[in-house]
Parts: sequence; C-alpha cells; structure tokens
Amino acid sequence: MKQPPSHRVAVFGAGYIGLVAGACFAELGHSVTVRDIQPGRIATLRAGSVPLYEPGLAALIARNKERLRFTLDAAEAVRDAEVVYVCVDTPPTVSGDADLSRVWAVVEALKGASHLSAVVMKSTVPVGTGARVRTALDAAGLGHVAYASNPEFTAEGQAVEDFLCPDRVVIGSDDEITAKLLVNLHHGVDGPVEIMDVASAEMVKLAANALLATKISFTNEIAALCEATGADITKVTRATGMDHRLGPHFMRAGLGYGGSCFPKDSRALRALASNSGCGFPLLSAVIDVNDLQPRRAVKRLNQVLGGLSGRTVALLGMTFKPGTDDMREAPSTVIASRLLAENAQVRCWDPMAPRRDDAPWASTHRCAELQEVLTGADAALIVTEWPQLREADWDRYRTLMRTPVLFDGRNLMVPERMEELGYLYLGVGRSSAGRLPEGLPTAAR
Repeated sequence: MKQPPSHRVAVFGAGYIGLVAGACFAELGHSVTVRDIQPGRIATLRAGSVPLYEPGLAALIARNKERLRFTLDAAEAVRDAEVVYVCVDTPPTVSGDADLSRVWAVVEALKGASHLSAVVMKSTVPVGTGARVRTALDAAGLGHVAYASNPEFTAEGQAVEDFLCPDRVVIGSDDEITAKLLVNLHHGVDGPVEIMDVASAEMVKLAANALLATKISFTNEIAALCEATGADITKVTRATGMDHRLGPHFMRAGLGYGGSCFPKDSRALRALASNSGCGFPLLSAVIDVNDLQPRRAVKRLNQVLGGLSGRTVALLGMTFKPGTDDMREAPSTVIASRLLAENAQVRCWDPMAPRRDDAPWASTHRCAELQEVLTGADAALIVTEWPQLREADWDRYRTLMRTPVLFDGRNLMVPERMEELGYLYLGVGRSSAGRLPEGLPTAAR
C-alpha cells in the first residue's frame, strides 16, 4: 500500500494536549512546529527537556527531534504549515462558559496565511464554535482555508498511548477533501476513525466527558449509601461493572474527579444547555456531588478526631491523578483549604506535583519523603493513588504517627490489612467501626 505523504503541521499550544499531539504527529512522520506564548516553556523544549510530566513523552520528543521545532513566533510557526492545530486552553469563565480568548488569538495570528489548507480545532470548545471560527476565517480573507474539528480523548498519564492507539479518532468536517487530509495525518494511528459534521464532533467531546463524570459521581453517591448501610463499595462496583451494558471503567469511589477536562467540560456543557434554554438537571447534580466529595472527607476526619483545630493532617498526594504533575481542579486543593479553615496544620507529599506558593499551598508544609510527612501526624489522607503508597512500610509509619488514622480517599489499601497493623482505617463507601484503636493518647481519642 502506498504510504501517504508527510505534512507540515503547526501546533498552537505546548501544554499537555498540544505537546503530545505535536510529538505524536512527528512520530507519524510529519514535520511539526509547536508554538507557545510562554518563553520559559519554549526555552525548556529547545534545551531538550520537557516542561511537564507525561510518561513516554520525553523519549518521543527526543526520538523525533529532527521533525520537531519549537517557537514563540506565530508567523514562524505558520510560515511553512499546511495545517494548523489549535490546542490552547479554554478555561471556564465565572458563568461556566468556555473562555475562547486564546482561540481567537490564534485565528487573529493566521491573518495573511493564505497558503494554509486547514485549521483544525483540538481544544475543547462549545458546540457552535466551529461556525463562529468559520465566519472569522472568512472575514480574515481565509475563506478558502478549510475548518475541521478533531477533539482529543487523551487521559493524562497515558496520553501518548491514547493518541497512537485510541478508542477512536473523531473528525468533524463539512467536506470530503478536508476529512481525507485529516485521515492521512493520522495514518499509522491504531484506532477506528469516525467522520461526522463539525457540530457533532464538538458535542462528542463534551458528551463523553459528561457521561464519564456522571459515572464517577453516581458511584460516589452509591458509596455514601454503602457507608450508611454497611455494604462495601468495592464489592458492589466490581459485580456491577461485570454487566456488559455498564462496564467497570470509572466506577471507582473516591474524592471525585479533577483535572483539566471533566470539571471544565461538565460546567461548559451545563452552561451550553442553560444558554440554549434546555437545562440539564442531571448534569447539575453530577457537578454538585463532585464538589461535595472532598468536603465529605474533611467532615469525616473532623468527626473521628473530635475536631481538627490544632491537629496535623498529612495529605498523601496532591495531583488530581497519578502519573501526572497536573494539579488543575485537584481535590487536594479543596481538602487543604478546608483543613486550614478548620485551623488544622497541613503537611503534603507528592512525587511529581510542582512547587506551589499560591493559596492554599503557601500555608502548608511540603515534605519530600513519606516518613517526614507522617511523623507526628494525627491523621493521613490518601488523595492520589500513587503506587508508592501501596508499597510503603505502613507498619513502621504507624509508630511515627501521633494517632494512626488513615483516610483512604482512593480505596487503595486493603482495609483488613491496615486494621491488623493498628490503624483506624476509613475508606470511601467502606464501613468502619469509626473508633480509634485502644492504647492511644487521651487527647487523640
């Protein structure tokens, strides 16, 4: 079979999505220029380092360095490009709508680039954005430049694998020539391709994330019922997930979802529904449940310890999930804020989280080792299911803590094992005696 020709691609945005997309397109044989507005990020990439943690990404960039360039100059990025990929942030506004200012900045930067074949949106945008961008391109004298939607479905921590071996590649295009161009761009990707209109492609992304968020919040609500009735959420979800109509994915109880996608996209879809006069009460409930979940953990610790004022709590994990250094919308931020509001002292440990000097982290103590964060702690709270925690020497750590209270916010540990070691173990959706082990200091009881 004849090999499709390589293409010249410009990627706007060197964040988690843009950098992975650029590196993967280079891996597929294309010539890629990645543009970002942050000088430090571009300088790091030009020096051969990667400014964010994503397994396999550094090796991918190094292997394809001859086909990858990095620049701050929009004109340089576009100069030789056939296709421009838009991979910029679209953060939520106060109203919950997506902030598209960075998208419009990219469109503005394309004025005069009459040589382009297509502009492709990978950023998550509201349904209808494609039509607005089409109008803007026409007004900029780029009516002959095609527009397409190619939403990303990559999960941080496995983004490279998700790009190269996806469940599906969604292409939203209103003409066959552009759709074929994008299919050729993805030649070598091991996954089915779904071609549809632009609006449907935009909706697929929002619908998929909203449905996954719904499964998480639904599971956490069942977990609350399990705690009240004595059932075990891990047994309930394991058996429930065996139903082929449901599946086990995203049916893990915990502290709620976080990251750059689920919170933002759920709110954006709710705002879209409200702006369209439709309403979306189910999705509103999903969001409310998720917002409540980390606060439930703090409330339970408060009840068990008989108050949090003056207590020292160790947060084990800060990032929103393991395998990434991303702290956007991480439950740890809400938990730390609530603990500080209750006048607790907060220590935190995470192997990958960046240093933070903003609230609430400026008022916490960052520890480099588990031994340091747990020594003298009144309670520990597993926030992120880092594998180091499963493998830790919990028998020794019990002797270092002031009171061996462990709230497992990700149901990472085996309850019976932790109780055998002398911990008061609290899980999400797992019943507990709710009493501190005998022999502890009176002040902790």
